Amino acid sequence: MSKIIWSKIDEAPALATYSLLPIVNAFTQAAGVEVVVSNISLAGRVLSAMGLAEDELSKLGEVVLQEDGNIIKLPNISASIGQLKDCISELQGQAYKIPDFPENPANAEEEAVRAKYNTCLGSAVNPVLREGNSDRRAATAVKKFAQKNPHKLREFPQNPKAYVAHMAGDGDFFGNEKSVTMPKGQKVTIALNGNTLGTIETLDKEIIDGTFMSASKLRAFIQKSIDEAKENGVVWSIHLKATMMKISDPIIFGHALEVFFAPVFAEFSDTFSQLKVNANLGISDIEKKIAGHVNEAAILAAFKAVVDSDAPEIAMVDSDKGTTNFNASNDVIIDASMPVVVREGGKQWNRNGDAVECVAVIPDSTYAMFHAEMVSDCVKNGQYNVATMGSMANVGLMAQKAEEYGSHPTTFELAESGKVTVTAEDGAELMSFDCEAGDIWRLARVKDIPIIDWVRLAVERAKIEGVPAIFWLDENRAHDAQMILKVNEYLKNHDTSGLEIETMNVTNATRFTNARVREGKNTIAVTGNVLRDHLTDMYPILELGTSAKMLSIVPLLAGGGLYETGAGGSAPKHVDQFLAEGHLRWDSLGEFLALAESLRFIGNKNSDSKLAALTAGLDAANDAYLDNNKAPSRKCGQPDNKASHFFLAQYWAKALAEGDNAELAAKFSSVATALTEKEDIIMSELLGVEGKAQDVGGYFNPDDAKAEKAMRPSATLNTIINAI
Repeated sequence: MSKIIWSKIDEAPALATYSLLPIVNAFTQAAGVEVVVSNISLAGRVLSAMGLAEDELSKLGEVVLQEDGNIIKLPNISASIGQLKDCISELQGQAYKIPDFPENPANAEEEAVRAKYNTCLGSAVNPVLREGNSDRRAATAVKKFAQKNPHKLREFPQNPKAYVAHMAGDGDFFGNEKSVTMPKGQKVTIALNGNTLGTIETLDKEIIDGTFMSASKLRAFIQKSIDEAKENGVVWSIHLKATMMKISDPIIFGHALEVFFAPVFAEFSDTFSQLKVNANLGISDIEKKIAGHVNEAAILAAFKAVVDSDAPEIAMVDSDKGTTNFNASNDVIIDASMPVVVREGGKQWNRNGDAVECVAVIPDSTYAMFHAEMVSDCVKNGQYNVATMGSMANVGLMAQKAEEYGSHPTTFELAESGKVTVTAEDGAELMSFDCEAGDIWRLARVKDIPIIDWVRLAVERAKIEGVPAIFWLDENRAHDAQMILKVNEYLKNHDTSGLEIETMNVTNATRFTNARVREGKNTIAVTGNVLRDHLTDMYPILELGTSAKMLSIVPLLAGGGLYETGAGGSAPKHVDQFLAEGHLRWDSLGEFLALAESLRFIGNKNSDSKLAALTAGLDAANDAYLDNNKAPSRKCGQPDNKASHFFLAQYWAKALAEGDNAELAAKFSSVATALTEKEDIIMSELLGVEGKAQDVGGYFNPDDAKAEKAMRPSATLNTIINAI
């Protein structure tokens, strides 16, 4: 029997799995395919780090190196320190004997505990599993549905004021970057004033980059952006990726918080020092640390005074609760937040709950240039037309911890001023930087084999799609200059006759793509890892209403397949609603599409008529799901995620019953009949739990029995599925 591994992860998609997976296995096992679960949730990884559970993530790290590896990966929590502490607390409450998170380790024992917990922070999962490059695009049926049923994009006002502010290369990562291609594999040492910060083992032809962000110039830029926001009468907001860039971006966030609330930090500096306040963790953490302190009321009043002052209004995460952009570093994640700015006509919400034009502050210009052009394009040309706009497909370089997302072990907040050097084992100084104390220095890298595969995949997709493929590379960026040399060389290995393949910098590539999008034309963006992340949320959210409906395929270098689903940015709100009123609005379409591609992968490896029929049936079911608009409603009392799974099963069974494979047709004929004839009963049972609070035994670590009971409330549906 063939095997697909389905990741057990977190929040809304984890709850949905309790309902969906029994249906999936009932169908796939009929064609000799078993879907098994691997727990890589935050709670699972915490317990593993503490020696209380199997290390499922490491096991999956072995699977992706196998030629038949087949994994469906749902979106997992990229944990901030705050989320990790909350998870630890929940597990302790469930009687797991694990230590507290040592925020400020005081001895060797606490340092060891902190090191174990650090493995659970940020993007711990993706670097292990992404042993291949990314192929992300909208499925044809999904795109057609969006054009026929366009979601709402709000118009930009006349004489719009929205804009993006960035450091424009003055002291940021873009401006300070240096890059070299290694002439041979060897050990490389990073040192500050001769004292080793870290070492890496490089490979032959690997590109390594060194760069830093000046803390003083960052703070000056933040203050300038605040002053300009006040002058321009726009809401101020900062947009970072503190989940994936788990070392650098929380530090940047902390600087911004200290600058915006400078009077508070100046007045209560002694108290904050005494309580070990860390601005990088946000106001929510500060509130926890000052709770019960004699100055608690005064500090809260001081924060409120700044918010209420003539400083620019600050964007709110939750206006009703008074939660600002500075609540926690992971509350506003750039690839989710910036598409909303564009979708809402250049606006974010103020403390009164009003949508107001904003300045989106994105300090590092490396990627801010993309978002700046997206906003600028709409300011100049108006909002997009969902019914006619074209598509952006992406081929992303992400294999083997490529580029910035693999830089965590080589990112440092410098303890002193001086010279940072990067030196090869043979004694050659590869690069050096004059830095100041507090600067954020990092080394990123990309190996040669992933680049070769990236170029191959770009050419392959260009041939299949018959549209331009644009490498988003800037000859004025040090890293990209090295990449351009390799791309030009490796393109010679392919027949590119008749293909339109070009290289453009970020701004020009955005303009080129957007011009085609407005004409209803499709384009392939061939990008590095972080841009991949930003583009494959921005364009799908505008085109489709969500990035969760994108096909996200990772052809693994070893020959297997990783099928990623959805985007979990709104998953916490989905869980809150489900726990309060039994309604889960998570749309599992991403999982449906990923399953079809996963089954197709097995079919391509092993010719099997029954499996081909099963896959074709799922394709038909997915089309019917879209055509009949069975996505979950946002409102309690209407069909939710559980109902969407029922309809998938009904459509899938009908397709198999009417299909060409006699064995499957015979098996699923009665299933299709039962699911059709008992639809009213099943829907009544599913809707019967709407409006009722649910207890699943835990947010990070649900009780399986409770969660399954909550997510499978239809006895009639369960009986039919269990009998297949």
